[in-house]
Amino acid sequence: MQKKNHYFDDVFDVVRAIPRGRVSTYGTIADFLCLGSARMAGWALNKCHNAIPPVPAHRVVNRKGELSGRMMFEHPTKMQELLEAEGIAISENKVEDFEKLRWHPEESME
Repeated sequence: MQKKNHYFDDVFDVVRAIPRGRVSTYGTIADFLCLGSARMAGWALNKCHNAIPPVPAHRVVNRKGELSGRMMFEHPTKMQELLEAEGIAISENKVEDFEKLRWHPEESME
């Protein structure tokens, strides 16, 4: 059994729980995990590229619903493409209906 010894794994687990067609924020994830900073969640997601199972990092946006992490994908439009494939409308690098689509870990995690 592999020992969980890094907060990255906790961030990955929360992001994996975000339902298809919904988004969350770096701050929401950081608050849920008591990380102290949204940047801590962002830093972890910068390291998820080879995680197994995969981490749907495209579902995490900033507190305004903006695709602030888009430059960390293989090309700058990939994050938007992935979200649109899930039925999420994007306009000017921002999630439309952000508050309606915003997911909180409390909805489905203990």
